[in-house]
Amino acid sequence: MSTVLAEIQGWLAFLDRLPVLLQIVPVGMLLIGLLRLRRLPRRGRWGWLFDLPLVIPLLVGQALIALVLLALGHRVGLVLLLGQFSLAWLLLRLAERQLLARWLPPASLQLLSTRLLRPLFLFIVILQGLDALGSLQDLAAVPLGVWFGGAIRLGDLFSVLVVLYLLLVGLRLPAAGVSLMVQRGLGISEGSRRALDQILQYVIFSLGVIWAVGRLGFNQTGVLAIAGGLSVGLGFGIKEVFSNIISGLWLLIEGSVRPGEVLMHEGEACEVRRLGPRATTLWRSGDNAEVVVPNQSFFTTATTTYTRSDRTRRCSLKLAVERGWNPQQIVALLESVAAASADVLADPPPRAWLVDFGDDRYAYSLSYSIADPLRAFLITASLRLAICRGFTEHGIDPPA
Repeated sequence: MSTVLAEIQGWLAFLDRLPVLLQIVPVGMLLIGLLRLRRLPRRGRWGWLFDLPLVIPLLVGQALIALVLLALGHRVGLVLLLGQFSLAWLLLRLAERQLLARWLPPASLQLLSTRLLRPLFLFIVILQGLDALGSLQDLAAVPLGVWFGGAIRLGDLFSVLVVLYLLLVGLRLPAAGVSLMVQRGLGISEGSRRALDQILQYVIFSLGVIWAVGRLGFNQTGVLAIAGGLSVGLGFGIKEVFSNIISGLWLLIEGSVRPGEVLMHEGEACEVRRLGPRATTLWRSGDNAEVVVPNQSFFTTATTTYTRSDRTRRCSLKLAVERGWNPQQIVALLESVAAASADVLADPPPRAWLVDFGDDRYAYSLSYSIADPLRAFLITASLRLAICRGFTEHGIDPPA
């Protein structure tokens, strides 16, 4: 810790020097002035200047500051370094808007920018800034003590954390690319491709964790001993979390619940959007909501799927009609109304039956097939309206 404090004191002493202040203070005042100008109303013929990215006038101002300092015989190294940061940020923004925006959907681009590209840019800026203030190698060699039998240095710990973060947030696109190539080469289904995508992310991140343990020089015997000691507490404290993680891995390997499948959850058809390490995300079409279900629930309760072999779903509709009407006429009318619907499949054809007798009404059942299980509720509601309309046209009282 004393070494770190000594490095920080060296940075403060460096920043307190007059040549350094002559470079940092004008750039800081320029940035503050530009930010305040952005808040002013955009009027007059120069209003288009406010539409430019902030980094462009910042670059121009930094160039002018460097020219003035050179004319006065002062150093401009820090101004040029800040200018490089501003130029790199401008190029990053142009790459996001002009290149990546053409290939990626807005949601994926936002995720890539906020979780990978911009944090990586900030990480590089911090390293370059620390290297300019002092010795980055000396800071990396600062000892942090002995952990699990290994001597840990600040540089090793920082590099491990950065690599694990990049693996955690940056694996999605490479894994998706590999799974897509496998799908095109082997002709696997979309659900299998998504499952392969998730498995690749888990495997690569696990390899990254193993690399991190070796990089830090942990004693494997000590790690196993501590893990064994914690296993009892974990078993009682967060056993449900580990149960869900193991269940998620098993579901991926078995393929019983795969992304893209349609399942019945609490009486409604839902599409599996993502099979995560702890929970599965389902999309419910009825109210456009996402439902997060623990993975363990798929092992403890029966699950009905409509897309295991194909997406065709057989639906049924029950109704009661007054007993005074000819049952054969009612059966034929129900089948014709269902066959006339564009959402009902012709093969297998719709079928209607007389299922029960009553004192005042006869009970009927209409069975039909649809191609999209998620639209079952909407198609059934549309068929009810069509049946009422058909009964009215034939002079039959609406069913109950």
